[in-house]
Amino acid sequence: MALSSTLAVSAFTELSAASGLGTARVPAGLSRAVTLGSGTGAGKADKVYQARRTIAASGSEDLDLAGVLTDAFGATITFAKVKGLFVAASAANSNNVVIGNASSNAWSTLLGATGTVTLRPGAVLAVAAGAADATTYAVTASTGDLLKVANSAGGSSVTYDICIVGTSV
Repeated sequence: MALSSTLAVSAFTELSAASGLGTARVPAGLSRAVTLGSGTGAGKADKVYQARRTIAASGSEDLDLAGVLTDAFGATITFAKVKGLFVAASAANSNNVVIGNASSNAWSTLLGATGTVTLRPGAVLAVAAGAADATTYAVTASTGDLLKVANSAGGSSVTYDICIVGTSV
């Protein structure tokens, strides 16, 4: 099965203010994209997991990156390296989505063993390794493969979209 991926993130802004008889504008943009071919070396990927998931009030889940998740065709995925991670919290959430800090076997090459990122409703997290980076974010089966995703509070569930792109070796 072949996989081609473009991992991209962009930020465009325009600062404006009254100036003399007109308006001064300073547009700025920052955009980066990493294109990955099909395979397992630098600049390549052969595995992808994507889903819309819901976590109950005050709940959490550990996404096992090595041997439990399945792809769109139902095949079990075992990531050895993660080259891209994209998580988007639903704007309709009342609570935050918290990523990281699994109680055991934490996937720690991105956030460390206890680090977290809090996504407020509607927030997005995007991480992509450079195309020339052969090391990327390693996954160690059985000891460093759990990505914890948690609902920050009680009262209501949270929904999030996730896409993980990586390699099997």
